[in-house]
Amino acid sequence: MTWWRKDGEEKRGIGLRKPNPRLSNAPKHIHGEQVAAGWPSWLSAVAGEAINGWTPRRADTFEKLDKIGQGTYSNVYKARDTLTGKIVALKKVRFDNLEPESVKFMAREILILRRLDHPNVVKLEGLVTSRMSCSLYLVFEYMEHDLAGLAASPNIKFTEPQVKCYMHQLLSGLEHCHNRCVLHRDIKGSNLLIGNDGVLKIADFGLASFFDPNHKQPMTSRVVTLWYRPPELLLGATDYGVGVDLWSAGCILAELLAGKPIMPGRTEVEQLHKIFKLCGSPSEEYWKKSKLPHATIFKPQQSYKRCIAETFKDFPPSSLPLIETLLAIDPAERRTATAALRSEFFTTKPYACDPSSLPKYPPSKEMDAKLRDEESRRLRAVGKASADGMKKARSRDRVARAIPAPEANAELQANLDNYVDHYIVASSCKPLQFLGKLTPAEEWHKYWRCWVKRRRLITHANAKSKSEKFPPPHQDGTLGYPLGSSHHIDPVFDPPDVPFSTTNFSYSKAHIQTWSGPLVDPAAVGAPKRKKHR
Repeated sequence: MTWWRKDGEEKRGIGLRKPNPRLSNAPKHIHGEQVAAGWPSWLSAVAGEAINGWTPRRADTFEKLDKIGQGTYSNVYKARDTLTGKIVALKKVRFDNLEPESVKFMAREILILRRLDHPNVVKLEGLVTSRMSCSLYLVFEYMEHDLAGLAASPNIKFTEPQVKCYMHQLLSGLEHCHNRCVLHRDIKGSNLLIGNDGVLKIADFGLASFFDPNHKQPMTSRVVTLWYRPPELLLGATDYGVGVDLWSAGCILAELLAGKPIMPGRTEVEQLHKIFKLCGSPSEEYWKKSKLPHATIFKPQQSYKRCIAETFKDFPPSSLPLIETLLAIDPAERRTATAALRSEFFTTKPYACDPSSLPKYPPSKEMDAKLRDEESRRLRAVGKASADGMKKARSRDRVARAIPAPEANAELQANLDNYVDHYIVASSCKPLQFLGKLTPAEEWHKYWRCWVKRRRLITHANAKSKSEKFPPPHQDGTLGYPLGSSHHIDPVFDPPDVPFSTTNFSYSKAHIQTWSGPLVDPAAVGAPKRKKHR
C-alpha cells in the first residue's frame, strides 16, 4: 500500500506518512503568518493545515463567464483568469454562518485534493479569498464536459472502444485515490469531467474521506448518490472501504453499455429491492458476518437469484465478468481497481481507443441537459396552455349563449328565492325540519347545497362578462409536467420504476439518455449521535 506524502517529502527523501483523517489547527505562529499573507482568520483557525504553504488569490483577478454547475453546498462557474487569460472553473463554497464544522468539511476536500496528483484526478490550482471575506472559491482546471452531460446528449452514442477508454481512465483515477488512502464516496457521471482532449478526470471530492485499511474508524453511511450507492451503505454499514467506489464504477460501466441507469430507485427501500432483484440477495453467511445495523429491517423475506448475465445478455461478453465482480453483494468480492484494470474487458478486442481519438463534442454538462429538458417542458406547457385556452373559450361562448337575458333576471331571482326559501329561514339561516325525518347534520347539509346552488345561478344570471362568470384558465406551469419526448431524467421529478424481472438491456439499440440521480442530504437525516462519524 502506498501512503501519501507531505508536500516536498518525496524530493527530500523523507519517509512515507500515514494520513491523519483529523484536521489539526495550525500553531499560533503559523496562524499569524497565514493571516498576514491574506487568509481570513476564521479559515486559518479551523483549516490551517489545508491552506499551509499557499497564498490566496484575489477575487478581482477572475472574471465570471457562466454558471456551469450547482451542488448541495456549492456553485461552479466558468471564469477567466485575468492575469494569465486561462479559462478555469471556480467552485464557490457556501458556509453555514462560518460554523467550524462547515469550514472543516470544506477544508477536508482541500487537503485531499492537495494530496492527489494524477492525470485522471482533477487538479486544484488555487484558492480565492481575502482577509475580510466570508466566502471561498476553489480554482480548478476547466473541463468542457462531464460524462452525464455527454450521455444525455441526443446525438451521442458511445461505442465499445470509447466505453473502455472512459472506464480505463475512471479505474486508473480510482486506483490512485485508493493507493493514497482516499475514498471518493460519490462516483457518478456528473462528477466525471472530460476535456476536449478526451481525458477523463474524477472531480468533486466534497464527500471524500481518508481511510486507513489497517486501523478502520467508523464513517457515515449517508454518502454516494442513491442510484450508485452499494447495498452495505443502504444497510447502514459504517466500516467500509474501496468497495463503495468500485460498486459505483460498476454501475457506470453497465449504464454506459445499456444507455440508461440500471437501478434508478426512488427511495432507499426501492433501491435495495432493485439491487437484490438484479444482483441477488445476500447469503445467510454474509448476513451473519456483516452484522449490518439495518439487516433485520431490510432483509428480504424471499431470496433472489442473481441474474446479471441474463439481464445484460446483449452486452459485450468480455464486460460481464467485470460487471459481475464490481456489482458483487459482498464488498470483499469486488477486489480492487488494480484488479479491474487487468480484467479481460481491457485485454480483448476491440481495445480501448486513445483519449485523443475521441470525438470533439460541443460543450455539454449535466446542467446543460437539465436546461434542455426544462426548456422542452416549458414549450410543451405553453402549447398545452394555448390549446386548453382555446377549448375553454369556445366552451364559455356556448355557456354564455345559454345565460338568460337581462330582462329575465328578475323572474329568475324570484323563482330562485322561492326554491331556496322553501327550505331555509333567511333571517336566521337556521335549517327547518325536512319532513321531520332528517338529523340536524343532514339539514345543514341540504341547506348548504341549496345556498351554493343559489349563489352559482345568481352569479351566472347577473354576470356582465365572461371573466366574471368563469375563473381564469389553470396555469399549468404551476403543476409540473410528465416526461415527454426527452428520456433525460430531471431531479425535480421522480425517476420511473424499472422492473428488472421483465427488462432486457440491449447494447445495440438506440441510445437512451441518463441522469446521475438524486443525492440524499446527510444533514436531513436524523441519525442517532452515538459516535462522531467523518
